[in-house]
Amino acid sequence: MNEDTLKGQWKQLSGKVKEKWGKLTDDDLKVAEGSSEYLAGKVQERYGVAKDEAERQVKEFRKEFEHYDRKH
Repeated sequence: MNEDTLKGQWKQLSGKVKEKWGKLTDDDLKVAEGSSEYLAGKVQERYGVAKDEAERQVKEFRKEFEHYDRKH
């Protein structure tokens, strides 16, 4: 899933982001608007993980959503 697709589906996806990373605020999600880089930074900040770990989690989440999106 590319960044444009992610941004286009952000409203639908933001609920799933909130389920996965409940410490993120609605404001975090509003500002992120589909930016993987911003989202990874917020995951890093809120969960105290290393940058590469946060990026890995966001990348994995995007893959999971892409797989789910293709099935439905």
